[in-house]
Amino acid sequence: MLDVHPESRRERRAERRAHADYTGGVYGSLLAASVVVGAGTLGSFPRVELVVLLLVSGVVFWVAHVHAQLFGARLAQHALDRATVLHVCRDEWPIVKAAVPPALAVAVSPLLGLDLEGTFWLAVCVAVAGQVGWSMAAARRAGAPWRLTALTAVVNLLLGLLIIAFKVVLKH
Repeated sequence: MLDVHPESRRERRAERRAHADYTGGVYGSLLAASVVVGAGTLGSFPRVELVVLLLVSGVVFWVAHVHAQLFGARLAQHALDRATVLHVCRDEWPIVKAAVPPALAVAVSPLLGLDLEGTFWLAVCVAVAGQVGWSMAAARRAGAPWRLTALTAVVNLLLGLLIIAFKVVLKH
């Protein structure tokens, strides 16, 4: 159906942004950092493989979250329709979006003159920075005071540092 009222379309987009849930972004960034730390030794094309691994992991976890939302909580409440499926897919999309910055960091790492170890560290740092950023965005969007926003940033930074500590201990 053609929407003849562009202002209503803009209002719907603004409404979606106002009610955006950044949980998927925080989760996706944490997932991306974990993927990089867990990647270890890759094959003949490690950067390409890591980019693919990051993006595919994001998509797989996105599908898993969509499935859990649709067939877990929602199916018990009401029948599924196209609008509900699209709504859940859109709500969970930040999981995939969070994998893109670390994947881009890996892709541009040769331009920065980084070896593989430097590439892994750059990707982990970008993922952790994304995790902190998503959590702060969620807190601010929810109207949290700056003190609570800072607290969520610190908690997410500590989670990221915990992942980094695992990388140091595992020494891939």
